[in-house]
Amino acid sequence: MKLNILFIVLRLILGGMMLYGGIQKFRKPIPSPIEVVEKAEKFKAPEKESTLQKILYISGAKQTGYFWQVLGICELLFGLLVLLQGTSFIGAVLLLPITLHIFLFHAFLEADEFGELLQTSGLFAINVLLILKERNKWKHLLWIKPI
Repeated sequence: MKLNILFIVLRLILGGMMLYGGIQKFRKPIPSPIEVVEKAEKFKAPEKESTLQKILYISGAKQTGYFWQVLGICELLFGLLVLLQGTSFIGAVLLLPITLHIFLFHAFLEADEFGELLQTSGLFAINVLLILKERNKWKHLLWIKPI
């Protein structure tokens, strides 16, 4: 019983964070390419290289005209699937590459931000735990027994 409550709390955390992240993708207008260049110019100094990398990476995703929005929609949809009891497994499976990407972004581009690294590694770990909880549903896909 206590384990079920723990997994409900984990689903609420992961789903809630994904809903929040998805909503945030649509809160600010996408900057123009000129605005991105002007912002990047401020961080050309070698000691600000990590900040420049983050600005260029996020701005590049926004400048595609579709990727940032698709990511936001996926975070909203898959986060909602995780929150709903009947679809939480498929939501967790679909969220796995997104939470991995978020974790790797912070591990490689914000390694000095320990709090954010801890938070994103926690989200990824929660995602993995939610998938492993349902291993009986998918473990047969990994090894097909010969007849």
